[in-house]
Amino acid sequence: MNFADFNEIWLADFEFFQPDGERPTPLCLVAREFRSGRLIRLWHDDLTLLPEPPFPIDSNSLFVAYYASAELGCHLALDWGMPACILDLYAEFKCKASGRQTPCGFGLLGASTYHGLDSIESAEKDSMRGLAMRGGPYTVRERADLLDYCQSDVDALAKLLPAMIPQIDLPRALLRGRYMTAAARMEWNGIPIDVPVLRKLRSKWDSIQDHLIDRIDRDYGVYDGRTFKSERWAAWLVEKGVPWAHTPSGSLALDDETFRQAARMYPEVSAMRELRATLSKLRLHELAVGYDGRNRCLLSAFASKTGRNQPSNAKFIFGPATWLRGLIKPAPDTAVAYIDYEQQEFAIGAALSGDHAMMDAYTSGDPYLAFAKQAGAVPPNATKETHKDERDQFKVCALATQYGMGATSLAIKLGEPIVRARELLHLHRETYHEYWRWSDAARDYAMLSGRLQTVFGWTVHVGTNANPRSLRNFPIQANGAEMLRLACCRATEQGIKVCAPVHDALLIEAPLAEIDQTIEHCQAIMREASEIILGGYSLRTDVEVVRYPDRYMDKRGAKMWEVVCDLT
Repeated sequence: MNFADFNEIWLADFEFFQPDGERPTPLCLVAREFRSGRLIRLWHDDLTLLPEPPFPIDSNSLFVAYYASAELGCHLALDWGMPACILDLYAEFKCKASGRQTPCGFGLLGASTYHGLDSIESAEKDSMRGLAMRGGPYTVRERADLLDYCQSDVDALAKLLPAMIPQIDLPRALLRGRYMTAAARMEWNGIPIDVPVLRKLRSKWDSIQDHLIDRIDRDYGVYDGRTFKSERWAAWLVEKGVPWAHTPSGSLALDDETFRQAARMYPEVSAMRELRATLSKLRLHELAVGYDGRNRCLLSAFASKTGRNQPSNAKFIFGPATWLRGLIKPAPDTAVAYIDYEQQEFAIGAALSGDHAMMDAYTSGDPYLAFAKQAGAVPPNATKETHKDERDQFKVCALATQYGMGATSLAIKLGEPIVRARELLHLHRETYHEYWRWSDAARDYAMLSGRLQTVFGWTVHVGTNANPRSLRNFPIQANGAEMLRLACCRATEQGIKVCAPVHDALLIEAPLAEIDQTIEHCQAIMREASEIILGGYSLRTDVEVVRYPDRYMDKRGAKMWEVVCDLT
């Protein structure tokens, strides 16, 4: 397929009004046919009278936009059909420039500047965006200004498209455009929230924070008012015998990732991690919840180097502290289900490397215990119950290797001497030598060629100071992202109400009478997506179902949720 196969190519841009948590209200549309130059300019009043788009959206036409889910959200608001073929120049610019320096960012202005093209000034764009987000009513002059601004973006697309065409892999680009339709549908759906409880939390949040410190810190004794004292935390770690990572300067590492990793191995750290995340990250008034009680925010598709979504941690219910997810509650007569790939990263590494021992470990249902058995560390009849400690160590080792972790860091995570960490890493290399051959080759190829790609062509560009650990991890994370995007496309296209993608999982919603059938359908779609990405290798999924009147609860935040509820 190439650009000549399309009868018409339409460049389109909407301006719209969309307060946080709400669905978009289209204000105006400008669209131009690329070859003929035919121009369409329509204000809101005219748009609402149209039963369908003013341009063709069948498979013989190409719809071109910059961050297309915004335009497609307006299609949903107008009850228009979705274009069959979508080219999103934002996704293609991200794919082209991921890992490279982009002095003006990844917006339309940044893409135009990167390609040496003129574009509207940043200050003027900010002014016009502010006008759109103000909402109506608008004067005749303001309407004209917004239409002119909208047209300026379409004119910029008309210059950008020919500059980018030579490097666009169209079939794969259309798949990325297809995902933007799925993203628009998921952003439109949103996540059901227990609004009465949210209101109560917001009204008492200042006093709740002080009470939380008092309640949780009783077991730690590290806070002075609202100030976390690192020396007190160091003393607690020594008292409990919990090993801890340090910064290059020798001080304790106090970032959230360090706390998160430590909490996996030492559950007694979990409550402090939740408390710190709550105090530092959680801004309840920024959680984006619309008048219909749904959490909605921009998914920020393709924002990361691996192509994963990066929604706002403040606005997205899955972004802040895990206990807040207790606010997710299905409406009457409905249910939600959280369906996630089991040990996705382990399985992707096994399949892409063709390591049969690693694939056998995944097929066993418990890859970490299987690893211990394959390495001869536990007997063949070992179980989770009989050899829990050994399984936990081999689990940490298996996960750590996918990130290229060295012996020193692994020893800290395990709370074991470095000699034990070296032994485990050696066992992993000996047991899964084909995986390591593939991982070494990926790293070397990236350093030599300056790039790595997924099976569908998502690319990261490698500079001279690239981190070898990140290079090893890219194929696993980026192909995992491809897998979830494909699952989102198929699920939304087949009528499943997907509320949100969450790293390696989908949150779906259905009537109570249909939830079991919908779960089975979604699991089949996710399984098929894994087989397409991994050349026939199938991944399992796990399901957590929440039926009204119950609420969703992440077990990592369950204790904190109980404490917060006691304080409200």
